[in-house]
Formats: sequence, C-alpha cells, structure tokens
Amino acid sequence: MLGENVKKLGFGFMRLPHIGEETDLEQVKKMVDLFMSKGFTYFDTAYVYDGGKSEEALRDALVKRYPRESFTVATKLPLWNTGTTFEDFRKLTDTSLERLGVDYVDFYLIHNINDNKYEEYNVWEYMKGLKAEGKAKHIGFSFHGTPELLEKVLSEHDEAEFVQLQINYNDWENPDIASRRCYEIARAHGKPVVIMEPVKGGALATLSDEVAAPFRALDPKASNASFAIRYAASLDGIIAVLSGMSTLAQVEDNVAYMDDFKKLSEEERRAVAAVVENLQKVRTIGCTSCKYCVEGCPMQINIPRVISAMNVKLKYNNLPDAKRQLGFATRDGGKPSDCIACQACEGVCPQHLPISKIMAEAAETLE
Repeated sequence: MLGENVKKLGFGFMRLPHIGEETDLEQVKKMVDLFMSKGFTYFDTAYVYDGGKSEEALRDALVKRYPRESFTVATKLPLWNTGTTFEDFRKLTDTSLERLGVDYVDFYLIHNINDNKYEEYNVWEYMKGLKAEGKAKHIGFSFHGTPELLEKVLSEHDEAEFVQLQINYNDWENPDIASRRCYEIARAHGKPVVIMEPVKGGALATLSDEVAAPFRALDPKASNASFAIRYAASLDGIIAVLSGMSTLAQVEDNVAYMDDFKKLSEEERRAVAAVVENLQKVRTIGCTSCKYCVEGCPMQINIPRVISAMNVKLKYNNLPDAKRQLGFATRDGGKPSDCIACQACEGVCPQHLPISKIMAEAAETLE
C-alpha cells in the first residue's frame, strides 16, 4: 500500500506563519527541521495555497535544504477559473514544479472534486499522461463532495491511486461531511486515504474546558489536537494525516505523540464519544441555511455564512477560524457591520431568528 511503513503525520502547508503579508520563512525552516529530524517526510501544499507562496515556502524551507529522496511532496491541480484544456493544465503543473523547485511531485491531486467538471475537462487523461511522463509518481484527488459522487468517481477511474478526504471525529457521522461513508467507500475500492482537516481547521484544538473535560480526565497533559489526530491516524489504510501547523509549538506537540504512534485505546475512544456528545449540546444559532434572507438583503450580506462563522466561535471557541470563515463569507458581499437593521430578513426567516441582533454581535465579535 502507498505510504506503508511510513510515519503517518503529514505537514500541511496551508496555514503557515506570517509576518505581515509575507511567510515567516525562518520559523517555517525551524518547523521543517524538527519535523524531518523525527523521521516524518510527507509535505502537502497546493497551487492555490497563499497565492502560490505556500509552494515557494516549501521550496525554500525544504527542497533547497534536503536531498530530494528524503521527503515526499504532494501538490494539487485546481479546476476552477483556470482554463479547461490540457495546455491550460500543463501551465498550472509547470508553475507548481517551478515554484517547488522539483522535477516531479510524489503525489499529484486533482484539487477538490465536488461536481462533474472533472469529466467535462477530461482531466484524468491529463493526469495519466503526467504519470507516464514521470512528472507525477502517484495521482489522486482531494474530495469535498457527496458519498454518491465519490462512489461514481472511484467506479469510473481506477487510475486514481489514492483519495484525500476530510475526516475527523466530529464529522464522522455528520451528514453534511459524511466522513465515515466516504472513508468506507474509498476503502471498499481499495484506495488508501490521505486525511485532511483532522482537527477541523483547528476547531478541535480549541475546545472549551467544559467540552474537553473527558480528555482532561483521561490525560491532563495531552492536547486536544492529539486526540483528534490520533483518532484519524488510528484508521486503517492511511497514507498520512495532515496537520496544518502554524507554529513551532504545534510541530513539537504533534511529533511528540506521533513519533511512536499508538492507536486510540477503547478508553480513549469513549472519551472522544463523550466530547462529541458535549459538542452537540453547545448552544449555536439555529440557522438552517435556507437562504430566504439573502435575496432581499439591501446590503448583500451572506447571512447564513456569517451565522456559520459565529457558530464556529460558539461551538469550538475558535476565534481565529471563525474570523477566517467570516472572511470567506464577506469576500463577495457585505460585512455584518454593514447591516442597517431593516429586518427584511427577519420577516422571511422560518426560524424567526433575530438576525439584525446576530449581525451586530458578529460585527463586534468577528470583525
């Protein structure tokens, strides 16, 4: 199996430390050095991460400083707003290779399959050509779609050697993410899995004391993140569990418990189940994302996504990720502080939410 007998922690280059707008390269080098010194070798980036700076940081912190055979590089081919021909795809691939400073990547992924565009563009033929050329040692895809779509992709494309899935203990039975169902489909097709979002964008690392009490009772010194990453790594058929590490302290914590990795015990699994129950009890704003409120908003605020960002703060006590989610929510529209409290949204909300008050709270908390 791909990745067999390799340490299962992967270094995700998605959330690197910054000084202002620039990557804090000196800190990234220290992080890479510690990661490599403990025998971990899998690095994951993408064409789009940090506007290309992620691939460049990987080159400067890793590729230029270590022998090529000592590490594994994964990067991704985007399919949105990038053209649809093999020539278009090749420009993207060549740009990634140049940014990375490598002649080939070990794992090359179609980035974020969540609809049927991959069929329209004939992208799998392109990927097979890259593998035959030696530019990609292994080809696969990252996935954020439905279990039904995953079944379709894997049934029609046996050339996919692996799949990257969002898996964490809180999304294992979440019908919107369907971690368990997607994992089981991948394994039924004999495909090894790279796990992304094992800590749910950092949300499972910042749990409130009340929610995380079962972890503290079991091991007061163990980080919340350690339970989340070990949960994911305890699954069979795993190539790597990616951790998007942003500080040297996070690398120190992750390599400490993954260096001599042990699967979760039954007692630890019971603690995880108790934490999931605690998360389900946390008060959140009961928005169903019906979007009735959006069309009539004079300030063009994406109200459901703003509320979703607020729920990240309420449920996971994760202010940085909540602010990041707000950034996505307001990228193409108004901010919560733009709300003029006209209450047009409240008149059509099936849940009768006090949306204008929620927008004021979101502005104060997240902006």
